[in-house]
Amino acid sequence: MALAIALTVSFTSSFGEQTYVHSETELSTFRSLAEDLPETFNGLFATSGKCVNCHGSDPDGIASTTGEGEDVNVVDAWRSSMMANSAKDPFWKAKIRQEALTNPGHAEELENVCTKCHAPLGRHAMEFTGVESYTFAHLQTDTAGLDGVSCVACHQQTDENPGNEHSGDLHFAQEQIAYGPFESPLISPMALESGYTPEESAHISDAGICASCHSLVTSTVDLEGDFTGDTFIEQATYHEWLNSTYAEGEGETTCQDCHMPDLGPKQPIQLAAGYDTPGRAPFSKHTFAGANTLMLQLMQDNLDTLDIAASEADYQATIEATYTMLQQESLILDAMELDRTADTLSIGVELTNLAGHKFPSGYPARRLFVHVKVIDEVTDEVVFESGEWDENYYLVDEAATGVEEHYDVIRDESEVQIYEMVMGDVNGDVTTVLERADIHLKDNRLTPAGFSVTHEVYDTTMIVGNAVLDDDFNQMGGVEGSGSDEIEYRVPMGENENQLSVGVDVWYQSIPPKWTEELFAWDDPLIEHFQEMYESADRSPVLIKEESFSVPAFVGVAENQLISEIYVNGNGSISGVSNGSGQIDVYTIGGKQVASYSVQNENFEIALQVSHGVYLIVFETLGETHVKKLYIP
Repeated sequence: MALAIALTVSFTSSFGEQTYVHSETELSTFRSLAEDLPETFNGLFATSGKCVNCHGSDPDGIASTTGEGEDVNVVDAWRSSMMANSAKDPFWKAKIRQEALTNPGHAEELENVCTKCHAPLGRHAMEFTGVESYTFAHLQTDTAGLDGVSCVACHQQTDENPGNEHSGDLHFAQEQIAYGPFESPLISPMALESGYTPEESAHISDAGICASCHSLVTSTVDLEGDFTGDTFIEQATYHEWLNSTYAEGEGETTCQDCHMPDLGPKQPIQLAAGYDTPGRAPFSKHTFAGANTLMLQLMQDNLDTLDIAASEADYQATIEATYTMLQQESLILDAMELDRTADTLSIGVELTNLAGHKFPSGYPARRLFVHVKVIDEVTDEVVFESGEWDENYYLVDEAATGVEEHYDVIRDESEVQIYEMVMGDVNGDVTTVLERADIHLKDNRLTPAGFSVTHEVYDTTMIVGNAVLDDDFNQMGGVEGSGSDEIEYRVPMGENENQLSVGVDVWYQSIPPKWTEELFAWDDPLIEHFQEMYESADRSPVLIKEESFSVPAFVGVAENQLISEIYVNGNGSISGVSNGSGQIDVYTIGGKQVASYSVQNENFEIALQVSHGVYLIVFETLGETHVKKLYIP
């Protein structure tokens, strides 16, 4: 520990080219200290190595192990997460360097502010000792800073003002206290191993503990680098959650419920290896799965280069959990033929957000897009395609201005539906430089269920652009809060009357190539280091959901009419027409059946006896299945 502190104090750098006062041998010695998890204490925080003996993998297979023998220890789950490696994230470092190169006079303050969340144990400890700023020069040789968002970055936070802070303004206990969710914690094991005293506090399970780093407000500068006095909401994930049905009431679901889910029937779990402690529940997985598969895979491919203390197997588990969250817990996709005439095929596409915040959320680069492809089944030729990408992962038909408008109806292949937030500078031009962000040019990201334009935090979570005028964006039957969007694709048929195959799929990009254009224009070692890894990585968009169906050959309007249909009404009822007996089943958005009704060969209307929320209505009759969604406020 003495060596680490000495290196931290004596290391210096100047902006532009880094200047080192240490020899390569000294730096190599320092790095060797952190080959595995570091075990240090910097006067305010202990690093993750202090926790591994009790909360890592138990060699006896007792603690942190399910009854089936599954190892669920929190340290190995965490060590391959974006949280654990937030201070080693090469994209983050490259972006901060780009910002500093753009406005060199702001370099020190940018690094000081951004390390609040990415290197909290180093940054806040230095503030605690009265040092005015913490820079990449400090981080380079700071064991605690390089430990990322490790154990006590959360567990040492107090219950002071939860949910009301932003931009890394965190509050920590100045004593060695580790707050946890369990009543009457046993003090001696933790005190003996780490010097920390465990203390039960409900705030550790409150979503508000995530707010300080997942609500980010930046100060705007003009193109000369001068502050304008305005601010910009760069990220507002916590406020997006507040503006949803998940934030309160019977359906309350916190950040931890999704990103740190409990083990369900596999509980209780004995917590401390080597100590005979009672089993505890609920036990939360510390996988912190989100959506950034690109960076996880990039880190997995560069473990040694990035000095990451995790194995490829650790990363594979985190990557699989992230794919599960993206592909199974984020979105519902429905696609169907609406109509076919002699000259037009109408396709309906509906997306429903299952996340407790906007989807996508977080860093402004992230986006979803819809790909629709229609193929002639007779000639095997592509009749229509929207949302195609090229070999460099650019969308072929994306607007050259960088702002593809939001669509309610798509009539041409050159139009593509992209759900994203786009930043504009003081001149209203698109920018990817965070300090230059002044206005939101577009924000049509899918809102969570229950999202309202009248909510008290709407000013930080606004819908921006054409989506405001779209009467089915976050609305169903004229009632807001559905968390869904409907798009109609009107595909020109010309003289084509053949049977068609329609594929609809939704894709996710965490770092689209247009976000790296300005970044890679700079000549800088940190940026070039990331660029090399980025261009070697698999940057393919991630498939979230897909649907496909066939459209019969065109045989005239009279023979092409639907024999049955179902409608969702704004008053919480459903109605329809059935040309044969059938059944209607009602499911919650999570798949639980809550009601069932029989219908006969007639027009029908049914008033649903269900509480507020989003429901799936499944109507089966004469071999047909019709699916609709209903939002009840």
